[in-house]
Amino acid sequence: MNVSLCTITFRHHLHSLQEITTWASDQGFNGIELWAVHAKNAIEDAAFHKKNMAEKGLAVSMLSDYLPLNQSVEQLIETTERRANLLKLWGTNKLRTFAGQKASGEVTAEERSHIVKQLQAVCRSLAVHNQLLLIETHPNTLADTLESTLQLIEEVDHQALRINYDALHMWEAGVDPAAGFIALEPYIEHVHLKNITSRDHLRVFAPENVYAAAGTREGMIPLFEGCIDYQRFFRLLSDSLEKVEVSLEWFGEDVFSVLTNDLRQLLKVNQRVGV
Repeated sequence: MNVSLCTITFRHHLHSLQEITTWASDQGFNGIELWAVHAKNAIEDAAFHKKNMAEKGLAVSMLSDYLPLNQSVEQLIETTERRANLLKLWGTNKLRTFAGQKASGEVTAEERSHIVKQLQAVCRSLAVHNQLLLIETHPNTLADTLESTLQLIEEVDHQALRINYDALHMWEAGVDPAAGFIALEPYIEHVHLKNITSRDHLRVFAPENVYAAAGTREGMIPLFEGCIDYQRFFRLLSDSLEKVEVSLEWFGEDVFSVLTNDLRQLLKVNQRVGV
């Protein structure tokens, strides 16, 4: 299994990308999922960082961004072209984004149609560069349920559209994470892994909380200690997970100890099930 470290984990930490890369390599990670904020702020040193990663056996697996789908289509295409150049600069072909900022059950038909047309425009632009747009399964977007995600794939109808499968958020939508993966498998290019102590704390992952330095971290828990049974997840999907990249997405405290332990347990589990 190809496992990445998310630089968004260090959004409130004073660690350079070089330091993060060295630590990730020492722990046994295979890649770096680069937060777009970090990617843009390190443009001038991108060549150095790519070389440093390569020397340590790492590469950027995905760029995680939030495309402004509320822009005019002309502005959105300009933004997409800038992201396409950023992807080339960092050596990845995967751009992660959200499908809007409103729950699928709350959007009007007109609003949904607009988001679909915007995503189609993004896909067309990225396809020219042989790049992919990964929609994350996430609350308060058009990919917040399994049904709406499948519908969105059909509506956009473009080969550049893929899925970043967040197992916890699919579970949050009431779907067994393994079953959701199987349903979306033909479109999944990347997987986010995280866990929670109970449904009562799911709001901890709301963007307005998780990106706030003073936000609560209550409910965040190491990967194999929460509500989602990842032992079962990996056992059921052992063959499928060989074909995609995964990221350990950690937003809580004790970054180094939690990620070190999660990665070691993940590798042990995967050795047992053959991933």
